[in-house]
Amino acid sequence: MAVEALVTPAAGPLDPEEIRKDFPILSTLTSRGRPLVYLDSASSSQKPQAVIDAVTEFNTTYNANVHRGIYEIGERSTAAYEAARKSVARFINAPDHHEVIFTRNATEAINLVAYSWGRRNIRRGDAIVLTEMEHHANLVPWQLLVQEQDGDLEFIPITDDGVLRLEVFEVLLKLRPKLVAFTHVSNTLGTINPVVEMTRMAHEAGALVLVDGAQAVPHVPVDVQAIGCDFYAFSGHKMLAPTGSGALWARRELLEAMPPFLAGGEMIREVHLRRSEWNSIPWKFEAGTPAIAEEIGMGVAAEYLMALGMDRVQAHERALLDYALPRLQAAHPDVALYGPMDTSIRGGVIPFNIPGVHPHDVAQVLDRVGVAVRAGHHCTMPLHERLDLPATARASFNVYSTRSDVDALVDGITEVKRVFGIQA
Repeated sequence: MAVEALVTPAAGPLDPEEIRKDFPILSTLTSRGRPLVYLDSASSSQKPQAVIDAVTEFNTTYNANVHRGIYEIGERSTAAYEAARKSVARFINAPDHHEVIFTRNATEAINLVAYSWGRRNIRRGDAIVLTEMEHHANLVPWQLLVQEQDGDLEFIPITDDGVLRLEVFEVLLKLRPKLVAFTHVSNTLGTINPVVEMTRMAHEAGALVLVDGAQAVPHVPVDVQAIGCDFYAFSGHKMLAPTGSGALWARRELLEAMPPFLAGGEMIREVHLRRSEWNSIPWKFEAGTPAIAEEIGMGVAAEYLMALGMDRVQAHERALLDYALPRLQAAHPDVALYGPMDTSIRGGVIPFNIPGVHPHDVAQVLDRVGVAVRAGHHCTMPLHERLDLPATARASFNVYSTRSDVDALVDGITEVKRVFGIQA
């Protein structure tokens, strides 16, 4: 069924109850017979029926490798795979769909840049500027790179409420870094960073800019041309698409100058015993058989979100935050909440701690009542060190999240306190 038949763009707020009908898993019960309250979308989103159907249709009716077979289903597979690339390009307003490289996830996309661009351009003493709130995927690849190339890492600090200190960023730019890499939306705090302003500042200092958009593309409008960045990385599984799908967008001139990331089939034009010629972009960076069904699913997910309207998606999650934060503070004033309280600069993520209860125990008790949240450091150990926290519990929203989900979380925290003998 076409996405347009499932979701018709309309004015006004999203109706999450209607949207939930597109997500089969949300009508299931847990093993304890409770309705599933899924509040871990920042980890991985649920999939709408349109995406599930697209993957199933590929596997059952035209499963064939891409760019190879000249028979019917091979050509159909190639057409669907490349159509998905065009959908993803439209989703982020890329000027040319050939600038979209399919990867397994944002982690692979960032590693691609670190290995291909980084090892050619970072030299001894060169600086790369990151932030204290980065996911490990946008930290560890740069650590490896500067260790290998004898470069330096510098970090933009955050305030206690999780906002980047741009006055320090301005000072760090005087080091003339080669690259500035930062998250668009923090996966732990929900902070929406001023990516347009930061990109402009970095470019004025002569640096290239990589944006980790894994937590942005499912939740806020993304326009890589308006941002002005040089690289933009994101995952499919956080934007309603299958696991194993993702993309890197980069400016054509950079991609054409970069050497291949992986070598083998597909990424070559000619191969001889002692030399090879590389394929054109994007295929130069897509060695071997790709995750065809997964990327087709990602294209459908992009179309689904565009049909909803990303402005409306962001407004929906902001409204949920405006409901959830005061509700939690009123019902549980002793519970610690982290991240900016200004919901105009915050995505749908709420990290929290219950005094005297480890986050893992919090998540375990919440699971008993059907509420799924994440517990741990959320692949942001340095951020937790900065906040002097061993871990946090984290609730996160998506297009299918409702006020009822928030109410279930509030009631679930009451149950956690009852189990651990904490006075309300």
